[in-house]
Amino acid sequence: MDTFSSVRNDFPLLRQKINGTRIVYLDSTATALKPRQVIDAVDGYYTSYTSNVFRGIYKISEKATSAYEDARSKVAEFIGGSPEEIVFTRNATESINLVYYSWALEHIHAGDEIVTTILEHHSNFVPWQQLSLNNNATLRIWNAGSDGLMDMSGLEKLVNKKTKLVALTSMSNVYGTVIDIKKVVGIVKRINPACVVLVDAAQSVPHMKVNVHVWGADFVAFSGHKMMGPTGIGVLWGKKEILDAMPPYQYGGDMISEVHVQNSHWKESPHKFEAGTPHIAGVIGLGAAVDYLNSIGMEKVREHEIDITAYALSQVSRIKKIHILGPKSAQDKGGVVAFTMEGVHPHDIAQILDEDNICIRVGFHCAQPLHEYAGCGPTARASFYVYTTKEDIDMLVSALEKVQKIFK
Repeated sequence: MDTFSSVRNDFPLLRQKINGTRIVYLDSTATALKPRQVIDAVDGYYTSYTSNVFRGIYKISEKATSAYEDARSKVAEFIGGSPEEIVFTRNATESINLVYYSWALEHIHAGDEIVTTILEHHSNFVPWQQLSLNNNATLRIWNAGSDGLMDMSGLEKLVNKKTKLVALTSMSNVYGTVIDIKKVVGIVKRINPACVVLVDAAQSVPHMKVNVHVWGADFVAFSGHKMMGPTGIGVLWGKKEILDAMPPYQYGGDMISEVHVQNSHWKESPHKFEAGTPHIAGVIGLGAAVDYLNSIGMEKVREHEIDITAYALSQVSRIKKIHILGPKSAQDKGGVVAFTMEGVHPHDIAQILDEDNICIRVGFHCAQPLHEYAGCGPTARASFYVYTTKEDIDMLVSALEKVQKIFK
C-alpha cells in the first residue's frame, strides 16, 4: 500500500483544501483526477512546440507529429493492439457513434437483431435502441441476475443467426459488474461467426489489464479522461480489416489523400476517421497517462482497487438502511459502490457530503434503464482509483452516518 500512498503526491487537486478541509474525491468513475505528469505533458505541448500535425516540415511541427503518433503506439501497446487499429475520437461516446454511422447503418437492416445488456451506459444503449427503431431491427436485452452478475446461459438464448451486433460493457459504471469478454466473444462467434462484437471498455481499460486480441472482440471503445488523461480524447480500437472496409463518417482536412473537382480519395485507416485538426494536446496527454499507468502496473492497479472496494463494501454495508446495488464481492466488480439510503434522496446525501468536501455522484449515472430494471430511482455512487485510501472510505462512512442523524 506504500506505493499508493506516495501516488497521491502526484495529484495536485488532492493537495487542495476547501475551508481548511482536504478533498475526498470519490467520483473517478465519472472522470479521473490528473497526475502532474499528464498536466506537464499537455503544458509542454502548448508552451514548447504548439503546431499542427502532419502538415508542417518545420522542427516543432515535426516534433508534434512525432509525439502524436508516439502516443498512438503507446495506446496500442497498452491494450495489445497495433497503431493502425487505433482511431482517436473525442470520447468513448463518439467512438461508439463512429461504429454506428460507419459500420452499423450499412450492415443492420429490417429483420436483423442487436443484443445489448441492461447494464449499459446510455452511450452504448441509445444508439442501438434508435437504430432498431429506425431500421426495424430487433433489440434484445441481456439482463443481469439478482446478484448483479451476468449469466452466460442468458446470452446463449439471445444470440442467433440473425444477430448482427452484440454491444456490451466490460464493466458496469453502476453495479461495477465485470463481464468476461473473452467468454462472451467465444459464445457469440460459436453461434454466429459473422456477428460483430463491440465492447464499451471505458471503465475497464483504466482499471485492469486489457488485451483486445485476447478478448477477440471486433471493436473496443474507451475514453482518455477516465484513465487520468485529458478530457476530449477517446479511442476506438477496431480490427484492421473491418476499419479498412468502413467509409469515413466525417469529411475534411487531414483525412484525405487527394481531392479533385470530381472526386476525392481518403487516407488509409485509422487516419481516414480523423478529419480536421485533432485534439493534439489531448492525445499527447493520453500518451503520458499510459506511461503513468504503466509505471504503476495494471495488475497493481486492479489489486489496489479490489482491496479498497472490499473495504468500502464492508464498511458501507454496516450502515443501517443502506442498500448496495450490484455484486457484493469486490472480485466481481470494479471500484464502485452505488447505493440508496432509505428515506433520504441521493441529492440530499451528496449535498451533506459536500459540506465535508466529499465528492460523490448522484442520479441515474447515464444508466436509467438499469435503475428501472433494479426497481429504484436515482442512486448515490462512490467510485475509486489509484489515489483512493481507506481513510477516504472512513470519511465517507462518517459522513453517511451524519446524513442518517440529520434525517432520522
